[in-house]
Order: sequence, then C-alpha cells, then structure tokens
Amino acid sequence: MYLTQFAFPDGEREASFLMGIRRTCYDSFYPFQVLPKKALKFLEFEPITILYGGNGSGKTTVLNVMGEALKLTRDTLYNRTSFFEDYTKMCDWRLSEALPEASRIITSDDVFDFMLNLRTLNQGIDQKREELFSEYLEAKYSQFQMKSLADYDQLKKVNTARRKTQSRFVRESLMDNVREHSNGESAFLYFTSKINDSGLYLLDEPENSLSPEKQQELARFLEDSARFFGCQLVIATHSPFLLAMKGARIYDMDESPADIKPWTELVNVRAYYDFFKEHEKEFQKTSFSGL
Repeated sequence: MYLTQFAFPDGEREASFLMGIRRTCYDSFYPFQVLPKKALKFLEFEPITILYGGNGSGKTTVLNVMGEALKLTRDTLYNRTSFFEDYTKMCDWRLSEALPEASRIITSDDVFDFMLNLRTLNQGIDQKREELFSEYLEAKYSQFQMKSLADYDQLKKVNTARRKTQSRFVRESLMDNVREHSNGESAFLYFTSKINDSGLYLLDEPENSLSPEKQQELARFLEDSARFFGCQLVIATHSPFLLAMKGARIYDMDESPADIKPWTELVNVRAYYDFFKEHEKEFQKTSFSGL
C-alpha cells in the first residue's frame, strides 16, 4: 500500500474556480465538471482497487487526474487540457510511503502503440528475412575462393551457410520472431513487462485486446503482483474476470454517489449471469474440453 486516499474538489469548489475565469473562449474545462455529477469526494484504496462503470462514468478521468497529480510515468499523450494543473492543485492525497520509481499509469493507447510498434518491427523482420534467404542461397552455392585476409568474413558466411539448413541460418540470424505473438499475446506481454516489483500502477481498461482466457491470465498475474511483489493496483474496468479478483475494493461509478459494491451486484455482471442462467440447459447438453 502506497496510496491510501485521494480527494477531489467538490462541486462548490469547482464552480467557484470556474466563476473566476474571465476568458470564455474554451471549448472544454476538462477535468472540471465531470466528477461532481458522481458526488465523488474521495477514494480510499486497498492493494487492488477497481473503478467500475460504463462510458462517461468518469473512471478514466479519475485515473488521469491521479496520474497527473502523482506525476506517474506514462507512455502516450492523453486528453490533457490547460485546466489539468488547476484541477490537480485542488486535489489532495495521502501516501503511506514514497512512490517507487517504477510506478506508472497504463492506458489502452499505450498498449495499442506497443502493438503498432511490434507490427512495424515485424515488417522490418520480414524484409530482413527475405534478404537473408537470398544471402544464404548466394553463400551456399557460390564458387567462392579466399584470396586474402580481407575475404575472411565472407569465408565464414559461406561455411556457415553450407553447414546449416536455410531455415536454421535465417532463424539464428534474426531476433526472436515477434510476429508469432497475436494482438492479445502482445498486449499481455506489455503488462508483464511494465508491471515490476513494488510500485503503484493505474490501469485503464486493461482487458482491451485480450480474449477471455487472457483476461483470466491477466487477473491471476495482477493478483500475484499485489500479493507477493509489493504492487498496488488501481484499475478501471468492466471485465467480469478482473472484477472477480480476490480482495478487490470496487467502486461503482455508475451510481451517484459512487458506491462500494461486491462484484456480483454490478449490473453488467448480473447481465452476464442472467444470460448464462437462461441458457444453462444448452451448456449441459454439450461437452467442452477447451480449458
């Protein structure tokens, strides 16, 4: 536990600030005028705290405000207006100890950019692979004769090509072929590479790009990170697999005021439950050995 409480300005304080702004040419005062609708004055945290809610519920705003106020590392830009600094000055928070340097906020945009970079890298690997195919064939079947020490590197290449199959020559000349990772595997790889021992991590809808199986795998990874490796997690999500994490404190941001609830009482989770209960007999008629 690093962050124990985070407090936001109430509607009256926000209104007082906005009344004092003489210029009126702004299209948005974001993040002002978002959280008062939820009557959200403060959050208290556990090792795993979850912000649940639909689009427009304010959960992403909460993470962005906290990330900005706590000066957490982030990889991509976000919807940051000129009023963010004014807003965070009105916030207050309590830390039980200084935040480790590894602490960061991770958003869907971060994961998307990571996957895009991998795709670009893959394209480079594909091009390099084709060059190596040609290089292999040229080296293996050349009539090369060493005439001086300047030809030594070429001699090594020819001998290497003649000792190895084409696939082995290419594979050993390239880095690990990241193309073998699906989007979901790449997204999961991003989380496991960024979430290290000891740190505060804010995660915005980490289930994006992840299959149900990968969401469950991520949930286990996050539980272990909090339980064994000194990590504190604040997660914005509506994934039932993440909502079911053991010991998580869940704030229902669809309520006003935002309320703490067990995951089994959340509307979206109940919708899943009711749907599968309605089709329970159909599941009983079929056998499945996928997991």
